[in-house]
Amino acid sequence: MKKNLSYLDSVHRDGRVWGFTLLVLIIAFPIAVSLCFGAGPEWGPMAKALLAVLPMYWAVGVVEIFTYVPMLGAGGAYLSFVTGNISNLKLPCAIDAMERAGVKANSEEGEIISTISIAVSSIVTTFIIILGVILIIPISPLLSAPVMQSAFAQLLPALFGGLAVVFVSKNLKLSIAPIILMLVLFIFVPALNAGTVGIMVPVGVIFTLIVARIMYKKGML
Repeated sequence: MKKNLSYLDSVHRDGRVWGFTLLVLIIAFPIAVSLCFGAGPEWGPMAKALLAVLPMYWAVGVVEIFTYVPMLGAGGAYLSFVTGNISNLKLPCAIDAMERAGVKANSEEGEIISTISIAVSSIVTTFIIILGVILIIPISPLLSAPVMQSAFAQLLPALFGGLAVVFVSKNLKLSIAPIILMLVLFIFVPALNAGTVGIMVPVGVIFTLIVARIMYKKGML
């Protein structure tokens, strides 16, 4: 007799299946392109390049698991890692949805709300990309206009700024330390820029957890 799986068990089963499927597809694409065009990589330079970047990405990948899963829930985490763009899109969307619903990620309600919000976000993103591909030529003059560049540069600050107002107002004492840390890092370390947001989000989360633990032990929270 077939055993009925619980919701979380089914989430973990399907998440593993789709995760490994995506891994195979990602690896298969460059292999297929190399075979079709008969242009394989030069293994020496490729190995040197991988040695330079892989340690960072392995570390970030491990940290992101422990950072994002408690915030997104199991279903939301699996779906986010498959669809990508977590820190810029999926995480803010899920947090805002759970905040509006008044649920936590570690609850059953939070699991469902997080998963649905990330799924809707992925569908909307895909639809916008398709629409952009269709309209890219007609609207290219508008998008490349100098007046639009300033607006595009403020998209992420506006998104995270709106979320920050909500969470900073609720945890004012706790928010001071990570805000100061990020300001100092981005002001005095020129190498940090918009491209490092994916790395700095887990760093900020871990730093905030440590500060919160210290403040809690000292009775400040």
